[in-house]
Amino acid sequence: MFFSSGIFLGLAAALGWGVADFLARFAARRAGAYRTLMYMQLTSFLALSAGMAATGRWASFFPSRAEHHAWAWAICAGLLNVGSAFSLYRSFEIGVLALVAPIAASYPVLTVLLSLWSGERLTLPHAVGVVAAIVGVMLAAVSFSSPPPESAAEDHRRHILRGVPWALAAAVGFGLLFWVLGFHVMPVFSGAASVWMVRITTFTMLALLAIPLRQSAKSPVGSTLWLVAAVGVMDTAAFVANNLALKNEQVAVASVLSSLYGAVTVVLAAIFLRDKLERTQWAGIVLIFLGIALVSV
Repeated sequence: MFFSSGIFLGLAAALGWGVADFLARFAARRAGAYRTLMYMQLTSFLALSAGMAATGRWASFFPSRAEHHAWAWAICAGLLNVGSAFSLYRSFEIGVLALVAPIAASYPVLTVLLSLWSGERLTLPHAVGVVAAIVGVMLAAVSFSSPPPESAAEDHRRHILRGVPWALAAAVGFGLLFWVLGFHVMPVFSGAASVWMVRITTFTMLALLAIPLRQSAKSPVGSTLWLVAAVGVMDTAAFVANNLALKNEQVAVASVLSSLYGAVTVVLAAIFLRDKLERTQWAGIVLIFLGIALVSV
């Protein structure tokens, strides 16, 4: 067999997340980042609930009552996911996908630093990867070309960089999120249950905050609803595949493979959207992907 099950699942996770993020760009521009995220989370929650119920072992997904602290961490993970996912979808809505996707995908840098703070040792590849990703983010987020006199060119440059702050916020949020999941949630919950908790918490918070934040909670309709549903299903399938890969393959190998989802999104954007970036920004994107790979080995 050419691919082990773990390698196959890691690649499936990368493909699923990459396609989901690419589709989320269209959904966010049709329905807005807030509604897209809220109903994507609902679709994901319902699909995951159905899958867990179909196994006939619903109770086995959750810890005993004595481990109540894990529930608090799971809820914390859900709250982190609210801000992180909204920032990501907002960057898709207003930014250039080929630029904001890899910036958001640099979250392993923070996760590694927090892991080091928590007692893990930072190897030389990890250290090089952290530096590469940080430099890559700086290059990708900044335009080094001389300001053109034409206002149209200046407006174009501003448009390219407009979603970068949101992508950076998503990277920080996801960095915290996966540290919480890795150190405080996954050791107690099953992989499916941890995703289930994040989904229900995220949807509940978004639904409760819709009125105070003056956001529409109206369900998308027609093709937009199907698009949002596709994002939710693809994202959930990728999350489950990633967790299964961690059980069937070395964590380092599975992490590297699943973190390639940012590259999938950029390739899809280059093919279908023809997003154009400066050479220094492409260099930054390459460094980001190099950093992601190195911090995962």
